[in-house]
Amino acid sequence: MAKGQKKLSDRTALSLSKPGRYSDGGGLFLRVSSKSSKSFSFRWIRNGEATEIGLGPYPALSLIAARERAEEFRVALANGCDPRSVRQGTSKQVTFAAAAEQYIQENEKGWKNDKHRAQWRMTLGEAYCDSILGRDVESIELADILNILQPIWHEKTETASRLRGRIEKVLDFAKVHGWRQGENPARWRGNLEAILVSPAKIKQVQHHAALDYAELPAFYARLVKRKALAARALEFAILTAARSSEVLEARWDEIDFERALWTVPADRMKASVEHLVPLSEAALELLRPLSDTRLNEYVFPGFKSDRPLSGMSMEMVLRRMKVETATVHGFRSSFRDWVGDETSYPERLAEQALAHQLKDKAEASYRRKTAIEKRRQMMEDWARYCLSIPIDPPTCSAGIRPPKPGYPPTCGAPR
Repeated sequence: MAKGQKKLSDRTALSLSKPGRYSDGGGLFLRVSSKSSKSFSFRWIRNGEATEIGLGPYPALSLIAARERAEEFRVALANGCDPRSVRQGTSKQVTFAAAAEQYIQENEKGWKNDKHRAQWRMTLGEAYCDSILGRDVESIELADILNILQPIWHEKTETASRLRGRIEKVLDFAKVHGWRQGENPARWRGNLEAILVSPAKIKQVQHHAALDYAELPAFYARLVKRKALAARALEFAILTAARSSEVLEARWDEIDFERALWTVPADRMKASVEHLVPLSEAALELLRPLSDTRLNEYVFPGFKSDRPLSGMSMEMVLRRMKVETATVHGFRSSFRDWVGDETSYPERLAEQALAHQLKDKAEASYRRKTAIEKRRQMMEDWARYCLSIPIDPPTCSAGIRPPKPGYPPTCGAPR
C-alpha cells in the first residue's frame, strides 16, 4: 500500500454509494455500482499487463475475508504463481445465492415491474435452485443444472426454459467477476441442446382455462354483487380484456375520463409498446366511485399504502366464487371467442384490443392510431353483453373490502 494511503473500514465501505473503485491497498479494491451493489476485486501487474479478478460481493464477503484472500494472492505473486490458480481455501466463497442476488440488484432497475423481479427471485430461489444455493459458483457443473431442469423440462417447459436462461446469466455474471472459470454449464447452444429436447418441439397442451362466453353474463351478474376491491379489478379486467398485471398496476394518471381512454405505458406492456384502451360506459361507471375516494396513485390499491393489489387477488375472487373452470387470463379468450362467434368485427380489431402485435409494423402503427373508435364500439357491445342479465337487487360497482379506514363505502352481498 502506498505510504499514507488510508485503508477502508466497514463503516466507510457500507456508506459508499458513488460508483467507482476504492482502494484498500496492496491490490485490493472495492468496486461500487450503487449503495446496494458492491464487490471486491484484486488487481496486479505482471510483465506490464494489468489483470483484475473479482473476489465476491460485499458484505457477503467481509472486508477481513477479502484482505485474507488478497494476501493469498500477493504470496502467490511473490512465489511466481498466477493468483487465478489459487484455491479459495478457508476464505469465504461466493455462493450461487449471493451471485444471483447481486445480478438481480444490478439489473432489476431495467425490468418492467415488481412481478418480473419477484419471478427472478422465486425461480432462482428455493423453489427450483435449492440444491445449488449454498454452493460455490465455481463448483457448479452440468450435472447440477440437469438435476434442476430435467424434472420440470416436459411438465413446465416455459418455466424450465426461462429458469435455464436465468441460471446461465448468473453464471456468466459470476465468470465476468472472476468467481468461476470454464464453460457455462447452463448454456444451451453446443451444450444442453445435445441433451434436452428443444422447448419448441415439446407439445404444449396447457392453456389458460377460460369461461365459455355463453356463461359470462351469469358469472358477471354474480361478480358485481361482491364487495371486495379485487372483484372490481376483475370486472375492469373483463370489460377491458386487459392482462392482470396491466389492471393491477393501473394508475389514475393513465385514465382520461373526458376522452374515455386508458393509456397503458410501454414499460408495463408485454410487447413494450404503449397500448390505448377505449373505456366503455360500464368501465367508466366502475371507475368513477373509486376515483372519488382514491387513496394513492393506484386505481386498485393494496393493503400497503404505496402498493397495488397483489397478483393473486383476482384469482382468489374466482376461488371464493368456486369457479374452477376459469382463470383471470382466460377471460381474454372468452372475449376473443365472443368477437369471432357473435359479431362481425374483424379479427384484427379483436387482436388489437388484446394488445397482440401485428407482424407488419407499419400497418400496426396505422391501425393503432385510426381504429380507436371502431374498438370503442366493440368494447361497448362487449360490455352490454357482459351486463345482459339484469341484476336484482340492484348493486353498484363501488364495493370495497372493509375494514381499511378511508376506503369507499361497500355495497352488495358479502364476499
